[in-house]
Amino acid sequence: MNINSSWKKAFYLIWSGQAVSLLTSSIVQFAIIWYLTDTTQSAAVLSFAALAGFLPQALLGPFIGVYIDRWNRKYTMVIADLSIAAVSLILVFVGMGGPIPVWLVMAVLLVRSIGTAFHSPALSAVTPLLVPSESLTKCAGYSQTLQSVSLLVSPAASAVLYASWNLYAIILLDVLGALLAVCTLLPVKIPALPPQEGQRPNVIQEAVEGFHALQAQKGFVGLILTSALFFLAVMPIQALFPLMSTSHFGGTTVDASIAETAFSVGLLAGSLILGAWGGHKNKMTTIILSIILMGVSTAACGFLPSSGFIAFVILTVFTGFSCPFYSGVCMALFQEKIQPEYLGRVMSLSSSIMSLSAPVGLALSGIFGEKVGIANWFIISGTVTLLCAAICFFTPSIRNCAK
Repeated sequence: MNINSSWKKAFYLIWSGQAVSLLTSSIVQFAIIWYLTDTTQSAAVLSFAALAGFLPQALLGPFIGVYIDRWNRKYTMVIADLSIAAVSLILVFVGMGGPIPVWLVMAVLLVRSIGTAFHSPALSAVTPLLVPSESLTKCAGYSQTLQSVSLLVSPAASAVLYASWNLYAIILLDVLGALLAVCTLLPVKIPALPPQEGQRPNVIQEAVEGFHALQAQKGFVGLILTSALFFLAVMPIQALFPLMSTSHFGGTTVDASIAETAFSVGLLAGSLILGAWGGHKNKMTTIILSIILMGVSTAACGFLPSSGFIAFVILTVFTGFSCPFYSGVCMALFQEKIQPEYLGRVMSLSSSIMSLSAPVGLALSGIFGEKVGIANWFIISGTVTLLCAAICFFTPSIRNCAK
């Protein structure tokens, strides 16, 4: 079998299982949110659930990355998937006997988040071991497409299932999705990394070595810090997005759903084009242009009058369209430039930085959202996003880091 067909078969086999698992996990996440809403009617509980979902990844990421680089990455993903499935089965068995306690849901969300903190960077670190460097961006587009489909389908699918199924039955569906992901992963032969010679240093020192590997790539630290500022700017928009439709434009929840769907459609279109095209030869050109498009479309939303809902929906499509050209190409850039033996640590570290910037942005929108005004917040977020594009362009080390 030639290498071209070999890597494609392995990549598509892995991602066929990941696609199903991603969809079922997303359906469960929405179902749990609705379950907690119905059960508690508490904003605090929903906030704690969100924290349980991302805090372990943010705090433990730099150290988890060390073990991803130490261990066999395929079996790390298998164990992570099986652990998520096993802990989810607890909710299934408890749910069969009656209502599921809120504290148990929180505990399971926490453990699932830890499993994801191992699984996601390991998957990112495995990809360049299978895929030729010239195809990494296209493969990032394929993976973004699957995530876009999940984002587009899972809210509606979850709503339909939640209306007719018990929560434990929906969770069981996710368990089956995780098992399918394991079954498609096990047959794939992933090239092993060369064994480390000599005694391994401690976890802290290895985590520091991961940072040094990141630092060795000129401009990468600046790119990650700029990305953190970027996430700080866009996260409030995610929280305020439904209110823009209902409050500023005077729409209904149906209108809010239309805007959310428009974003997902743009996201899917961008992912498909990235997968087919592969982006500009200079990856930073693609990244900077995507940030500019997102900044302009976001800021423009804030200038719309209350009668401008249709224009808002159109601009939202462009915002969603820009996302894959940022996140997918950034992923491919790291996979191409970072040595494979450090990639688990680098991906975990960058994920932690992004995750930590997210709650800061959400807190700012919660504190100042009403005082500043929702439309003005879109203008502020769009302006800060454009500032990020300017930083990337006018900082030579960042602008040239893909060369």
